Amino acid sequence: MNTKDKLLRAARECLLTKGYAHTTVRDLVAASGANQASINYHFGSKEQLLTRSLRDLNTEWGELLFAVLQEPDDEETLWGRIIDSIQANRSLWFVNFESVASSRQDGEIRKMIASGQEIARVSLAHAFAGLGPGSDPDEVQAAGSRYFALLVGLAAQWLTDPDHAPTAEQFARSR
Repeated sequence: MNTKDKLLRAARECLLTKGYAHTTVRDLVAASGANQASINYHFGSKEQLLTRSLRDLNTEWGELLFAVLQEPDDEETLWGRIIDSIQANRSLWFVNFESVASSRQDGEIRKMIASGQEIARVSLAHAFAGLGPGSDPDEVQAAGSRYFALLVGLAAQWLTDPDHAPTAEQFARSR
């Protein structure tokens, strides 16, 4: 494996275990076995390396979420699969929540998140409201935004207080 790939693997590992804000250059060097100068040589800065890895993790998160939503089902089953995904991929969900805070100072991260949210809204509108490509874009936007807000709220509860987070049954029946 070349140095650039080692650094990307190290950045992924550090993001999943330490988070964006708490990952240092020393952490990246220790995890990759590369020297500090190689970070700047290959990526320009620690932040650019972490942002690249964050983009890859965000893509992975999206793929996991979209896989859960691909199979049409009743609302309770869909929420159940989402909860299962949150539990199985806690570190990945935490990284995505942290990326929102990072977007305050980083326009690239903000654009990446906005793009992912748009795709998520369309997928959620399809999965939960049955709205497809031929549907009114305003309806897709409204339904997708509603379900995205529910998804983020549900994930926040499962990440911070899983012992008291709602079950899929509770969540689906609360209207």
